[in-house]
Amino acid sequence: MEFPQQKPAGDSKITYPPGVKEITDKISNDEVVKRLKMVVKTFMDMDQDSEEEKQQYLNLALHLASEFFLRNPNKDVRLLVACCLADIFRIYAPEAPYTSHDKLKDIFLFITRQLKGLEDTKSPQFNRYFYLLENLAWVKSYNICFELEDCNEIFIQLFKTLFSVINNSHNQKVQMHMLDLMSSIIMEGDGVTQELLDTILINLIPAHKVKHTPHKNLNKQAYDLAKTLLKRTVQTIETCIANFFNQVLVMGKSSLFITVFQSNDGEERLAVVKLLAKLFGAKDSELATQNRPLWQCFLGRFNDIHVPVRLESVKFASHCLMNHPDLAKDLTEFLKVRSHDPEEAIRHDVIVTIINAGKKDLNLVNDQLLGFVRERTLDKRWRVRKEAMMGLAQLFKKYCLHHEAGKEQAQKISWIKDKLLHIYYQNSIDDKLLVEKIFAQYMVPHSLDTEEKMKCLYYLYACLDTNAVKALNEMWKCQNMLRGLVRELLDLHKLPVSEANNTSMFGKLMTISKNLPDAGKAQDFMKRFNQVLGEDEKLRVQLETLISPTCSCKQAELCVREITRKLTFPKQPTNPFLEMVKFLLERIAPVHIDSEAISALVKLLNKSIEGTADDDEEGVTPDTAIRSGLELLKVLSFTHPTAFHSAETYESLLQCLKMEDDKVAEAAIQIFRNTGQKIETELQQIRSTLIPVLHQKAKRGTPHQAKQAVHCIHAIFCNKEVQLAQIFEPLSRSLNADVPEQLITPLVSLGHISLLAPDQFASPMKAIVANFIVKDLLMNDRSVGNKNGKLWTSDEEVSAEVLAKVQAIKLLVRWLLGMKNNQSKSANSTLRLLSAMLVSEGDLTEQKKISKSDMSRLRLAAGGAIMKLAQEPVYHDIITPEQFQLCGLVINDECYQVRQIFAQKLHLALVKLLLPLEYLAVFSLCAKDPVKERRAHARQCLLKNISVRREYIKNNPLTNDKMLSLLPEYVVPYMIHLLAHDPDFTKPQDFEQLRDLKECLWFMLEVLMVKNENNSHAFLRKMVENIKQTKDAQCPDDPKANEKLYIVCDVALFVIVNKSTACHLDCPKEPVLPAKFFTPPDKDFINDKEYLSSEARTLLLTGKVRTSVLNQLLTVNIREDMVMNTAPVSWPRPAQSLGTGAQENDENPGINTEKVGDTLFIFSHVDELRGTVTPDLTTEAPTIPKPRRGRPPKATASPLANEKDGATAKGRKRAAPAQDSASSVEPNSIKIPKADDVTQRSINLQR
Repeated sequence: MEFPQQKPAGDSKITYPPGVKEITDKISNDEVVKRLKMVVKTFMDMDQDSEEEKQQYLNLALHLASEFFLRNPNKDVRLLVACCLADIFRIYAPEAPYTSHDKLKDIFLFITRQLKGLEDTKSPQFNRYFYLLENLAWVKSYNICFELEDCNEIFIQLFKTLFSVINNSHNQKVQMHMLDLMSSIIMEGDGVTQELLDTILINLIPAHKVKHTPHKNLNKQAYDLAKTLLKRTVQTIETCIANFFNQVLVMGKSSLFITVFQSNDGEERLAVVKLLAKLFGAKDSELATQNRPLWQCFLGRFNDIHVPVRLESVKFASHCLMNHPDLAKDLTEFLKVRSHDPEEAIRHDVIVTIINAGKKDLNLVNDQLLGFVRERTLDKRWRVRKEAMMGLAQLFKKYCLHHEAGKEQAQKISWIKDKLLHIYYQNSIDDKLLVEKIFAQYMVPHSLDTEEKMKCLYYLYACLDTNAVKALNEMWKCQNMLRGLVRELLDLHKLPVSEANNTSMFGKLMTISKNLPDAGKAQDFMKRFNQVLGEDEKLRVQLETLISPTCSCKQAELCVREITRKLTFPKQPTNPFLEMVKFLLERIAPVHIDSEAISALVKLLNKSIEGTADDDEEGVTPDTAIRSGLELLKVLSFTHPTAFHSAETYESLLQCLKMEDDKVAEAAIQIFRNTGQKIETELQQIRSTLIPVLHQKAKRGTPHQAKQAVHCIHAIFCNKEVQLAQIFEPLSRSLNADVPEQLITPLVSLGHISLLAPDQFASPMKAIVANFIVKDLLMNDRSVGNKNGKLWTSDEEVSAEVLAKVQAIKLLVRWLLGMKNNQSKSANSTLRLLSAMLVSEGDLTEQKKISKSDMSRLRLAAGGAIMKLAQEPVYHDIITPEQFQLCGLVINDECYQVRQIFAQKLHLALVKLLLPLEYLAVFSLCAKDPVKERRAHARQCLLKNISVRREYIKNNPLTNDKMLSLLPEYVVPYMIHLLAHDPDFTKPQDFEQLRDLKECLWFMLEVLMVKNENNSHAFLRKMVENIKQTKDAQCPDDPKANEKLYIVCDVALFVIVNKSTACHLDCPKEPVLPAKFFTPPDKDFINDKEYLSSEARTLLLTGKVRTSVLNQLLTVNIREDMVMNTAPVSWPRPAQSLGTGAQENDENPGINTEKVGDTLFIFSHVDELRGTVTPDLTTEAPTIPKPRRGRPPKATASPLANEKDGATAKGRKRAAPAQDSASSVEPNSIKIPKADDVTQRSINLQR
């Protein structure tokens, strides 16, 4: 732009408008204002076409730009001058009358300063300020500044002024003119500088987040103005903003983001993370590839100390996985750490992130990411567990059920079905309910039609692992149990109102409540529901229909809908009562199984048998499909027996009975047993075909088939006595011990027949037992076992003779359990036989023909037999303490498998409350087990058993006698007596043995003393103190035995006192001691003696031996070795195990070392205990590893140990005890049987 040549003001005369006198610094401000107003009026009226006037007032225009006006202190003067200058730019456009760039800069900065007056809309001069703004915007006067080198300074000042003055009192016109003015500068210029961009963007950020800002809070109008300006100029300014981020923030050598990440302000870091998440996560963004340092720095925010920053980082991962699968590897390690974050919300969002990506495309999530979700299904927080379980269920339904991504992807997540069902093992009822919901909606959707639904179930069941199958079976059993409870509750409603009826109802309601979430609220809601049931007969009818065995799946849905509708009124926004009832209805409604469903399953089974099914396509072999299909039907026959009653179903099952697969035939027989009650009356053709098949299986089938066949005949036929006799008689005549392979099935059948029909077969069975079972089979070893030294072999390697002997022992037990009386003293003889087998370690004849592994099998069978007999009260009463101890010591057997199986049988019987309380004490011996997993299993068994007993006591009012047999604390006397007779406890004052006692006692007491319920700690203390005032009823006149009993009591008191501060409180309740194990207290006998020395107490407390005691032990033991010169004495097994894994003497996990004497032990450890030792002693006795617990290997008896003392082994192999006064043990009354005693013993057993 060219400006006209400007002459100095002094050389030309200034022309003023008519009536306006000269304006100089000689006149007052008021006069200046008055004259300027007239000038303003003149310029306002002029337009661009008035060439004559433009020339006339040129000098005046130049004069108004002089320093006198631009720097005038008077506000009104400056405003009027600014208005004049704005009009001058309008009139003289496009060429301004000012040629100097510096003068132009001064003028525009002057005008900009005047715009600040726009802030006060109530000012009398506001209209002039508005006119100034309007004029500048309309003419775009500031565009003249583009020619100036430092125009950016003017624009920045203008933008800052406009953003600072805008406020909520301005109308739309003011904002519009401001936008016009600023947008023209942005859109018509060559570009937007960084400083000007900052001036705009700063208004988008709250002031408290911007350092060094004069603003105190966010100007909402400035924010709106900036936002509108950016939208209007987006085409021009977008490039500038992109360059800003790329060059300054992202791609710069010292990235601003990295700098902010180092800030201590968490909110700043959070803001940057949010922004970078958008930049990195955008679909086509390559920022992570282009700027690896920034990407790595951003990933570091996953570990930020500020929780919201970590949370935002995790949320970003979902978009990143979806839009940038190539970055999944980088994210995996950080998501792994966050999946274990202490914050629940973060762990939850990690799951959501992975699942969302997986639902979009399974290829987006690798196995590691899915593994994180798998781990969180066991999270301690319910919200996290629920999200993980539901997420996995959704993936399973999408990819495994609907096959949306093909078989390969379905195989990738095939583990989900097993994992989800495994969660049913958790104790939380919420977990169980969610698994049931997932199964019904995602794994086998109940909304499918029957055939499709059953096909899902059929092949799902075939593909599940063993534990998942057990969990699914348990789920159906729990639902069936709950249906039974509701059925019983409805039956009670049909009875007349009475106190007993109300009590029974309350018990049912409490049990139902425990199977619903939040048991406390569930109790209240179930009481309310029960009240509604009592008042509404139609509701009861609907509920009865729902739980009826004949209810179909469709009918169940209608019933649930109708019951829910009845309980919906009055309508509420949230109805927790209705929600709780829905939980109950969902658990008891048969949404999967009815008669139609069973028929569909049977058809699928038939197709598998015929080879026309889609087994291979579904990923299972035909054999697996048939076997698992029958197992499925077997489980359903327990829970839905009525659904099986059809000729078509039974015909198919008969076909299965003829198959070669033993498991298939066994399952089919069991289904007949569970469901065939109406076969005899309604399906004669099935009956006539079934009977000969069952007879054949009972005589020549496998042992399991024989058992099921006998039970099936007993369950479904009216003339069962005739049927069983037709099996019993030929089998009893054909028994031949010389052919043991053909004995096993007959023995199983005979045993179960005598159990089920004792009145008919007890007498003939007695002769079989006396003449064949005991005399001919158990008391003879016809074959020589495999001498490979193994303690356990697989079932296939066990000799037929030993298998027959095991079944013979079981037959004895079943025969006795059927009779349930001991009139003929047969139980006493049987118990003596079983005890002898334990004492002889399985080799009853002691002819050394039987192998070690076979001996292990027989020991296990004998111990299990005694335990089984103890479940019947009539036999429990005649089991002596010695026999009880022999049975209990099986849990310390040298063979790992014997210990394991025996402990499992013991736990199952105890948890069902079948065994007396004294058998719970046997678990205290598990503290000696060398395998860590076995000790952990025993502790879990203790916890479960004690919990079951406390729960039973809580829910059932008991008499005092019943309380003695159920209260867990009453196990302590039995434990003390058992430990006092432990064969390991040979030296009452031996420190190692005392430490063992402490470990065994604490193993039980730790679980009992978790809580001090009802002052139980004081009760335990008083109970132990009372035992000290009695004598051992097993051998009351034996001072050694009583001393050991009192020592165990003192160790127990020491443990209780040191572990509890509440045990010294008064205990008003007097403990009752079992008369079978302890004599009544003698009033004249006061036992206040302390049996533990101070050294022993120190050792038990600290685990260390004092030096003076060590010197004494060294002296005594050296003297004894010099005098006696005998085999080393038996030393106790330590409480701590050297090994935790399972290393076996091929099968037996444990430490395979022989026991050594106390002398050798002290010599070998004297260096560490005493500090000095002679070279001779060290060379003679090197350090010997501690022996294993469990059954130690048999050692050669000492020459000084007599035969009678050798009988103290009590069923566990031991080295002979030393013959010194301090450690001798009174011989036990049980004798080890000898080969020449076989005839006499068999005669006794026959009586």
